[in-house]
Amino acid sequence: MTYRQAGDYRIPNIRLENKETRPLGKYGRMRRAFLEQNNPMLLNDMILTESLFPHLWEIEETAKARVELLMNQYLKNNPAPEKETDQLGWARHMSSLKAQAEEIVMTELINS
Repeated sequence: MTYRQAGDYRIPNIRLENKETRPLGKYGRMRRAFLEQNNPMLLNDMILTESLFPHLWEIEETAKARVELLMNQYLKNNPAPEKETDQLGWARHMSSLKAQAEEIVMTELINS
């Protein structure tokens, strides 16, 4: 390891290998908050080994795909009312299905 001199201190020359800058979505941020609260040792280890953001991006993509899959299954089993005739009923039904799908994703992916 190489060092640089800063006054009386020697500071290690540390460079990040992963320089990708994709934004984190809802599920990635929720996973990070879960790790901060429930497993800070794992979070610190992932930060130091630069595996945190690839992990969070993977969780984000998987969670989005899982919610979409569950929504399609729920709509097939329990069709929504006609949007043209009952707009509030359609919105209520879709919100309910999305909440159910997100609850399962939270249990399976985010809080595990």
